[in-house]
Amino acid sequence: MDAAALPPVAPAGAADVGWMLVATALVLLMTPGLAFFYGGLVRAKNALNTMMMTLGAFTAGAVAWIAAGYSLAYGEGGAWLGGFAHLGMAGVGLEARGTIPHLLFFAYQTTFAGITVALVSGALVERLRFGPWLAFSALWTLVVYAPVCHWVWGGGWLADLGALDFAGGAVVHVNAGAAAAVAALVVGPRRDWGRQALLPHSVPLVLLGAGLLWFGWFGFNAGSALAANGSATVAFANTLLAPIATLAAWMTLDGLRSGRITAVGAATAVVVGLVAVTPAAGFVSPRAALVLGALAALPSYFALLVRARSRLDDSLDVVAAHGLGGLSGALLTGVLASAAWGGTPGLLEGNPGLVARQAAAVAATAAWSAFGTWGILRLVRSRVPLAVDARLQSRGLDVVLHGEEAYGTGEGAILVFAPPAEPLATAPALAPQRLHA
Repeated sequence: MDAAALPPVAPAGAADVGWMLVATALVLLMTPGLAFFYGGLVRAKNALNTMMMTLGAFTAGAVAWIAAGYSLAYGEGGAWLGGFAHLGMAGVGLEARGTIPHLLFFAYQTTFAGITVALVSGALVERLRFGPWLAFSALWTLVVYAPVCHWVWGGGWLADLGALDFAGGAVVHVNAGAAAAVAALVVGPRRDWGRQALLPHSVPLVLLGAGLLWFGWFGFNAGSALAANGSATVAFANTLLAPIATLAAWMTLDGLRSGRITAVGAATAVVVGLVAVTPAAGFVSPRAALVLGALAALPSYFALLVRARSRLDDSLDVVAAHGLGGLSGALLTGVLASAAWGGTPGLLEGNPGLVARQAAAVAATAAWSAFGTWGILRLVRSRVPLAVDARLQSRGLDVVLHGEEAYGTGEGAILVFAPPAEPLATAPALAPQRLHA
């Protein structure tokens, strides 16, 4: 379209449009950031597959969101689900939605939908087949994420209840954490789980991923104000401060427990702090954000220790970091929210009912996510196997599923002993094929 034919942007909204364009790009950056974070935490033979699960989930989830998820979340509907007015982006144009174009709001929400389902992959890496994962990602976005998004942000029943979720403590992180727990149980553990130490192959990649996530999270939280205003400023500052407090508390706990402060622990602390402040970002004071960040370190830190001794193979601790981090942040929002900083008065301002509403939002989200995740995985498993055969897991999923290696040892050529498509456990052995990067 010719620029002269575009509807003019009102001067009052020009800054909002500029900020939301930047915020959308920042949230998009979080997906490769998550890929680096997750990819560094696994063994080298599974690094590319782990990163591809993040990118694949983002793609499948975004396609489902564009086709129907956005309409189900934000289309005009009832208390439980939106309508069908925006299927396939119908009616999504340059008309105003608040002070920004509807199309920009849609683009921003698309980045949220894509990264939410990508978070779940951390519980399943190193053993899940790629095709079923893509199918799960698309279905989960439609069946689980879109309804919860409508409940909270699309005018649904949790919005009417008065629950607060500024940028996705329940919608994104509790949702993904509950799904991760159920998915890890349904798919089952890795071949080597409980038999050997499964150590990160690249801690620098983990730190790089955490840094990119923190940078992108400014768009995630401050962008949720949907304007360049005071609310965005508060959320921006709180997104800086809360992870600092979480990191300080985490390093203290590490030092007291073992006498060593680990880099992986520090990177995990940053993510936990970001997750915890997400529901509260635009509703609490900066000082309260520091308190929230420090307190949120405790349940996630000790949950990691407990999970390591359990039989749950949540590969990259999505439940502890995102599930418990989101739960802690949502409940502490009910305690610390302040009318003076943009929120409903919380417990400390004489309103204990907000804590109850926050707890109801967390419980409803976790229950729906767990039920929906279980049903989707059962459906997919009835058609195709979910896990890669144990024998093929030992080779590493990079070569088996993608025909590539993260770190080549020769001239860029590798021998592939499996068919280019995803192998089934019963597939016959094939003659080696030489592939070139």
